[in-house]
Amino acid sequence: MAYSWKHEKPARWDDEKARIIGAAEPGIFDARFSRLAPGDPLPGEWWRVDDGGEAVGYGWLDIVWGDAEVVVATDPAAQRRGVGTFALDHLEREARERGLNYLYNTVRPAHPRREDVTAWLEGRGFQASEDGSLLRAVADRG
Repeated sequence: MAYSWKHEKPARWDDEKARIIGAAEPGIFDARFSRLAPGDPLPGEWWRVDDGGEAVGYGWLDIVWGDAEVVVATDPAAQRRGVGTFALDHLEREARERGLNYLYNTVRPAHPRREDVTAWLEGRGFQASEDGSLLRAVADRG
């Protein structure tokens, strides 16, 4: 496994995002992704995880009140190969470089694998709250 991390600037909707994010089961991602057309601009910052030139995942970061809301998306064919952990580690580095305090994610109530995703994030140091949000301090590696 030799994943690469590529910042997309500017971030735009494309066929690879449609394949990995747009085709995900309902309830996993924001419904607006199903309505985007190729070339549409995307909010926040996006990175692509490649494996040998093929997109296997994405990381998204949006700065809100000094914290980083993060989302990780993995190609279903690449799940359980460390893509999500690779993306999450890189998102934390991006947050740390920006001087942000926390990473957070919200697992939607309608998410078909809500308990599994929550457990995955908790296994990486996130603490869950009753509203579905998970929070973790950005590690200080300075």
